[in-house]
Amino acid sequence: MRNFKVLGTVLLTLAATASQAQILIGQTAGFSGAVAAGVKETTDGAKLYIDAVNAKGGIAGQKIELISLDDKFDPKLAAENARKLIEEQNVVALFLNRGTPHSEAIIPLLDKHGIPLIAPSTGAMSLHQPVKKHVFNVRATYQREAEKAVTHLSTIGITKIALVHVDDSFGLDGLAGAQKGMATAKLTPVVLEKFDRSKPDFSKIGPAVTQSGAQAVLLIASGSAVVDGIKAIRAAGSAAQVVTLSNNASGGFIKSLGENARGVIVSQVFPQSISYALVKEAQDMARAKGAADVSPAMLEGYAAAKVLVEALRRAGPKPTRDRIQAALEGLSKFDLGGLEVNFSPQDHTGLDFADLSIITSDGRFRR
Repeated sequence: MRNFKVLGTVLLTLAATASQAQILIGQTAGFSGAVAAGVKETTDGAKLYIDAVNAKGGIAGQKIELISLDDKFDPKLAAENARKLIEEQNVVALFLNRGTPHSEAIIPLLDKHGIPLIAPSTGAMSLHQPVKKHVFNVRATYQREAEKAVTHLSTIGITKIALVHVDDSFGLDGLAGAQKGMATAKLTPVVLEKFDRSKPDFSKIGPAVTQSGAQAVLLIASGSAVVDGIKAIRAAGSAAQVVTLSNNASGGFIKSLGENARGVIVSQVFPQSISYALVKEAQDMARAKGAADVSPAMLEGYAAAKVLVEALRRAGPKPTRDRIQAALEGLSKFDLGGLEVNFSPQDHTGLDFADLSIITSDGRFRR
């Protein structure tokens, strides 16, 4: 009789362990610092979908657990966080990190441990070409965005364009796209300035933009640096049209701009129209949880989570790093909801959608 009781206890313990089995996914991003608002919204969007999947039993009975660490938007801390997640937490994939130099700092760890990074929240060309074996992008490049922005400005008759960028790999990447657009339009920037990422100083850049007579300014930077740059440009007396990239497409960014928000153009890497099933699905799910709206940043996270979950499903009942890698490389013609993701061993770009939006007087992004 005692043996039956012991056996029963063991079986109950095994059943409880099985029900609590989790698929560990790691994330390092700037939950504090210059990009905190956007990081929170992107992560909230991802959790919206992950929570819905978990509520239905997860993947083959295993729930997805997202372990998120704050790297304060510091590339060195991002690399250390990634090491901890991979070596100590034993995550099967990294997911939705933020920043270009931050992603580049993580790549050696991906290659060392054979672990995929899904949907880095950056459009760095260095993560697309040449193909990075373990990086799977779920958004267009910054170069594509910047080129489209300049093309739009030239198309509506704006010829005096200032280019201002942060002095790091992200800034130089976006600048390359902007310069390609300038070359196509046969234009030369009236101002070309850079600033330090850790200590942004716009005291000379603001007056330079004003004195140049710039009709538009493309600000290639992140979060609070863009907010400070716009303040400096306006304080110097310039009424130039301000354009920035999708890394600033968050509700938090709009709030931080305050009275300078209206009329700022922000490029987008996901559609905003509910004519896309992806957008309607995310909005419906958010409203069911009491959220008023889905920002572009949230939509990026939501789309990223759909790709993550599909890869986990295709990896089988016990997803390993190798199986997830293989599943991703075989993920072609995957419909997110009006947008098709395509990966192969030779192409890890995923999507190439780019569009423009403008911030309205009521603090919303509108196409």
